[in-house]
This record gives sequence, C-alpha cells and structure tokens, in this order.
Amino acid sequence: MLNTLDSLVLIIDIQDKLTRMLDENICRQIIENSQKLVSSAKALGIHTIVTEQYPQGLGQTIQEIKDILAQDYIPFEKTAFNALLENGFYGNLKNHNKKQIVICGIESHICVLQTAVALLKEGYEVYVVKDICASRKKSEFKCAMELLRQCGAKICSLEIILFGWLKGAKNPNFKQIQALIK
Repeated sequence: MLNTLDSLVLIIDIQDKLTRMLDENICRQIIENSQKLVSSAKALGIHTIVTEQYPQGLGQTIQEIKDILAQDYIPFEKTAFNALLENGFYGNLKNHNKKQIVICGIESHICVLQTAVALLKEGYEVYVVKDICASRKKSEFKCAMELLRQCGAKICSLEIILFGWLKGAKNPNFKQIQALIK
C-alpha cells in the first residue's frame, strides 16, 4: 500500500493547450483534482515532478499547479512520449530513491501510458490516478486504463491516493487534506 516515505508524484503534461483540447467538464476535473493532489503531496512532504511535452508549442504547465508548487516548479521539458527516454529524466527520478510513483496527466493513451509502462518495467509500483488523467477521445482514455491495468499499474482515484497516504484521522495533515476534498 501507499506510503508517504516511498511516494513521488509525477504530473505528465498538464499543460495549457492540452487542457483546452479536453471536454470542458473533464478539463475542470483535471484542474481541480491536480490541485488537490499537488497540495496534499506538498503538505505531506512528497516531492512532485512535472513534465512538459514540447512547451514551445503546447504551453507550460497550468498556472493552478505552478502556483501551488511555487519555487518547486521546475518542469522537465521533453519531446519523448515516454519521459524515461528523455535525457536526464530517469537519473533525476532515481535520485529521489522512491519506489511508488503516483502518476497522472494528459494524454492517457500516449505519454501517461508509455511513461507508466516504462516505470513498471524498471520495477516501480505505479499508481495511476484515473480522475486526473485524460485523453481527447473517451475511447482512447478507456483503452489506456485497461492496458495500464493489464501491464500491472494500480488504477486509483484521487481519494484512494490521499487516504492511502494519510492512513487515519490522527495524521496531523488529516484536517487540511480532508478540507481539500469536501
């Protein structure tokens, strides 16, 4: 199960132009839930890595995430769909010495899928936050989630992740994180 000492959050390409390509309701869900995830991770001392796919064309990470991360916002620019193929990314990830990767982002069937499968092959426990993942087409999203499950990723919701980290109501961050999801 999830452990704050072993976890790292990986936000894949939740960028300006990519979010605008999504259905309005899905876009709003991605923005709100990613804010909750990043805020909770920060409160619990869990590091967040952010990737940006070709930011010159697709824009930067959405402002809502950048604002929460503040000085910790150091995006890893990439052109490879699998972030592990990008020069320096895997070494940076390994330096954090975590075995549980909580991953989310856009597009589920491309960058999230390829990165998550590569992480699984490297021996990581991969937790895909389904309600913070999206693809432009619903059929691609569904296919990605099924394939990720078949490959061994744990498909979760935001609340499963948050309460998995908290373990119980006596956690000193419980009220702060509970307030985010009410």
